[in-house]
Amino acid sequence: METRKEALEAWLAARMGAERVTLTALRKLSGGAIQENWAVDADVTGGACAGGLALVVRTDAPSGVAVSHGRAQEFALFKAAFEAGVTVPEPLWLEAEGAVLGKPFFVMRRIAGVAAGHKVVKDDGLGGGRAALAAALGRELARIHSITPPRDDLGFLSMPQGAPALAWVAEFRRWLDGHRAAHPALEWGLRWLERHAPPRGQIVLCHNDFRTGNLMVDRTGVTGVLDWEFAAWGDPLADVGWFCAPCWRFGQRQNEAGGIGPREAFYDGYERESGRALDRGQVAYWEVMATMRWAIIALQQAERHVSGGETNLELALTAHVVPELELDILDMTREGL
Repeated sequence: METRKEALEAWLAARMGAERVTLTALRKLSGGAIQENWAVDADVTGGACAGGLALVVRTDAPSGVAVSHGRAQEFALFKAAFEAGVTVPEPLWLEAEGAVLGKPFFVMRRIAGVAAGHKVVKDDGLGGGRAALAAALGRELARIHSITPPRDDLGFLSMPQGAPALAWVAEFRRWLDGHRAAHPALEWGLRWLERHAPPRGQIVLCHNDFRTGNLMVDRTGVTGVLDWEFAAWGDPLADVGWFCAPCWRFGQRQNEAGGIGPREAFYDGYERESGRALDRGQVAYWEVMATMRWAIIALQQAERHVSGGETNLELALTAHVVPELELDILDMTREGL
């Protein structure tokens, strides 16, 4: 990024209609195993944006996950969410060709707050209190789910054929069948998910990574829902189960809504905003699915390191969470097939 600073300055000036843009600070943000995020401070001379701007440039990591969206698709998702009233960083400009930085990117406004999961679950002052924050996040998820097909601007998203749950099972089984190592507990979990899969119901836009760690918060509430690279049409309860699954509570398992607060507060926020009741029994199914999905992703992340696509200690260590996830799956499916 630093080597292309002048090219980025010229590109931003053209987007803003400015006489000149000077980047006064540029730093890579932590996190983002799939994509790279760079905090950019811009001094703008002339045009409607004159003054100082705090921005984020979001671009590709050296290697990625095949099912994640490209930057143009993610930019369209940010725009759709922003227009639906979801609290997201405002998406500003897209460069889809890779001519400026050597790879596609988009620019959004930088927001303040804390996203790190291990901090969010331990600071009771964030979001106005545990129950208040859980309810606010329920409202955010309901706004995401207000986006429904068909949408021309989201035409790159394919509609699931049949029950979304069975599509997940088939995808995970294909990947495991081609993996170098056997994982009997995951195979058991897949069979359980297949046997108990709910039928196709309402189809909405699912964030597919709505969890503590991807949600920016401050003392007053939610400041941004981040990381939309896995969004897809699907069953809304998939997002609810992902948020509530034990694996995303960051050690605070007693707080069943993302390790943040009580499950019922999260449900209440969602139901009041959406006007729809959640099927609590089906949420339990989707928590098993979430645990399975995270186990598969963890194995895929490790493969990125092992294959040489991206030498990264964090990726290499991610697979070490799989045994704990396997125990969770066995515990959650203890009644058997």
